[in-house]
Amino acid sequence: MKIPKTSQPQDTDMLARLRFGLTMIAALWLGLTELALAEPAKPLPIQVMIVGTFHFDNPGLDYRNMKADDMLAPGRQQEIADITGALARFKPTLVGLEWTDADVAAAYPKYLETGAGKDRSEIVQLGFRVAHQSGATQVRGLDYPMELPFEAVFDYAKAHDQSAFIDELGRVSDINVAAQENALKTGGVAATLRLLNDPVAAMQTHGLYRETLKIGGGKDQPGVAAVLAWYERNLRICANLLQDAKPGDRVIVFFGAGHLPLLRQCVQETPGYELVEAQDFLPQ
Repeated sequence: MKIPKTSQPQDTDMLARLRFGLTMIAALWLGLTELALAEPAKPLPIQVMIVGTFHFDNPGLDYRNMKADDMLAPGRQQEIADITGALARFKPTLVGLEWTDADVAAAYPKYLETGAGKDRSEIVQLGFRVAHQSGATQVRGLDYPMELPFEAVFDYAKAHDQSAFIDELGRVSDINVAAQENALKTGGVAATLRLLNDPVAAMQTHGLYRETLKIGGGKDQPGVAAVLAWYERNLRICANLLQDAKPGDRVIVFFGAGHLPLLRQCVQETPGYELVEAQDFLPQ
């Protein structure tokens, strides 16, 4: 059977269209490949977990201070071991601590040689332990100690009929301390850390710094000066963190819980950083 002559141009046209389509697909694929090769790879994100803590060794550094029992007691040591084991699952490459870098550089090698000894501080009991257990390649002190001029705030408030601020500060602090001491007594160290790392509760307490701004008038602004000093300290801590961390790092930071809101803000607002919730790792 002969193919009608009328069908031959149609077949030729179809083949031409097929060749054209294949050519376009090949060109598009080549273009996408070249584009992918030309674009630089995005750096790996830096993951940061901030663990707000209480002071294990009762140094009395805060306006109101909870009273911790002996963290070297066998029962507490088992609790701490459970906590550090859970946090080490994060596999941090960098551990940042609330000591100066010089202090950490002097103390951590000694810890590796001799252990914690009688050091009750959360830096050693939590930070050094997690660093050692996880094999972190960097253990750094991120703190920038500063004198905070809150005495001037209280003096101004008393002299200008603003003592209600002092009363409110004491009331909120007493409530927080009572809750922490109850958590430690009834639920243990892990329960206390979970309480301290509740971001909503931390922000509510952080609101007292805004209340501090009300203390002052005209050119005399002790409230502003005190809040500026607190923010400066935390910005310097943030700067130390950002300067130490490298793309792909997994960072765990141990600081007093009062620093939690500003350090969380530091991580959340910095491009290339991801905040990891401590609550997802702390044992129940």
